[in-house]
Amino acid sequence: MRGSRKRINEASSMRFWLGKVSSFTSFVLVIALTSGVGLSIAVPLAQADNPPRKILTGWIPYYRTYPSAGKQNGGLDSALANADLIKEVMPFWYALDSATKISDLYTPANPSNAIGDTLNKLRLAGYQIIPTITDSTASNDPKTGKTQTMVLSNLMADSTKRDALVKTITDFVTTNNYDGIDLDFENFAYVDGTSSWATTQVRFIAFMKLLATSLHAQGKILSLTTPPLFDPATGKKGYWVYSWADLGTVIDRLRIMTYDYSTSTPGPIGPITWVEQTVQYAISVVPASKVYVGLPGYGRDWVTAVQGVCPSLPINYLGTVKTSAAAGTVVMRDAPSLASTYAATPQYQAKYGETTFTYQKVYNGTTSDGQLTQCTATRVVWYQDAQGFALRANLVAKYRLGGLSQWTLGMEDPSATEAIRTVAKSIAPDVVLANLNSDSRATVYGGLTNITGTFTLPDKRPLSGLPVRLEVKTSSTDWTSIFSGVTDASGLLSAPIVIAENTQARMISDGTWDRVEGRTSALTLQTARKITWLAAPTSVKRGVSFQLSGKVLPVPTNAQNLKLTLDDGSKNSQTVSVDASGNFVISVKEGLAGIYRFALSAPADTQFLASTSGFATVVVR
Repeated sequence: MRGSRKRINEASSMRFWLGKVSSFTSFVLVIALTSGVGLSIAVPLAQADNPPRKILTGWIPYYRTYPSAGKQNGGLDSALANADLIKEVMPFWYALDSATKISDLYTPANPSNAIGDTLNKLRLAGYQIIPTITDSTASNDPKTGKTQTMVLSNLMADSTKRDALVKTITDFVTTNNYDGIDLDFENFAYVDGTSSWATTQVRFIAFMKLLATSLHAQGKILSLTTPPLFDPATGKKGYWVYSWADLGTVIDRLRIMTYDYSTSTPGPIGPITWVEQTVQYAISVVPASKVYVGLPGYGRDWVTAVQGVCPSLPINYLGTVKTSAAAGTVVMRDAPSLASTYAATPQYQAKYGETTFTYQKVYNGTTSDGQLTQCTATRVVWYQDAQGFALRANLVAKYRLGGLSQWTLGMEDPSATEAIRTVAKSIAPDVVLANLNSDSRATVYGGLTNITGTFTLPDKRPLSGLPVRLEVKTSSTDWTSIFSGVTDASGLLSAPIVIAENTQARMISDGTWDRVEGRTSALTLQTARKITWLAAPTSVKRGVSFQLSGKVLPVPTNAQNLKLTLDDGSKNSQTVSVDASGNFVISVKEGLAGIYRFALSAPADTQFLASTSGFATVVVR
């Protein structure tokens, strides 16, 4: 954020940043995979009354993360209070100092609140955590005293340092078990100067591609935060050093800082037309689902006129209360009370989608030589309130964007969050109710089981033509997709399958803009080994040894560990071993004449139910 994220010094010296197959009856799936046990109770992912779409994200600053003076105004409080709207947060806690060092800004600023405790609260809320790293590589040259430029750009030009930086960021994400990283490298835009952009752009693209490959290999998210860009065909370019067109397929999130439009002169923070123009360009080069519109939780307060002579004591207003002074910052939630204090009436400006008011403030004191003096300043405030936030939330609906990114959580008036919630409910995806059943929960190896997934809306309307995948899991494997198809007119998808061992199955429909993910609970399907007699005599003399042989399917992986028990109907039994091919041969000798019925049984284990063969009948005479 150009005006609001620039580093300034506070009295505490803290670094401070403000600011398609519908049925397949002839298809058989053989699952040769091992299982656990689960209940086949279908649980919808969301409640039937459709909760709001989770379109809000935001930054949690390292300063004021927790409430102060008993006020619930911390970024953490705001995040936790709005879990129905938020799916991910960006802790604004880290700074890049070099290719090998990322500084922790949170811990020094929050000595009483351990970083691990704060992260645990966010994780318990179910949020993805994508921390932001800012660029702190620029420093003052000890010889000239001037700020060094292109420090990070030059680092990225050196292949060794660039590789080290990629490793540093990747290791940082994986070591801390974060879901990804958000890069907010603003020195390119506001320190290095536009003359450097052509050079830096090439270096930055190369770096981002390497970082994306590294993070994606670990299943992590790469988010990029930048000021606005515009379609060059319009004559506007914006901060083109960030090259959205080249990075659109590389990054997973694009968070646009659609604020700080007016900084040096009074005006809107981010007029809606300007915001929409950058969104339109963004979605032309980046998938809309990756694009997030920036929301300012702050406003600005400019001095437009001064009457009288401002005091210099006890506070020196000479340098700050003048028309050329930098604007002050107004936290959104405090703007209404500021207007009320000075009897001003905020006016919503539909043209800009923002609210403004003008007020007069009197400053009393003395001059430097002790003379009483007074000045009256006319001040104008611009900020976005609930109407402004709702207008920008509607851009998410209009263009089917990823969502909104608020700088920062904790600054907002509760009514503005409620306005977002209203929009989010109006575009909430439909809840999908998914259930899975089978015609048999237990079979013998090679037996056919038909499983059927049913997908409906909460009002029981079937979801036809819905893409669904079938996944299975065993005791030694993770969930694996083995089939995909689409539901028929009744919202059904059926699959006849042969289970090779105890298996859990489930069906899933992916979430889309229109619908949440549909996921059945796991259905446990069990099977028993098949024990088949291959050879047995029909008649033998008593006291004479004879052989029984057969086969076990499937062939045991560790045959020596599978022991079968032979029962001849008497009190006698023996243990039978199986060879590596699943075959067995049994020598038997019966001393008494009679009709003997032999059966083999195998015990249950994690892969199979207990099983018993048919009878092999032998007459002993």
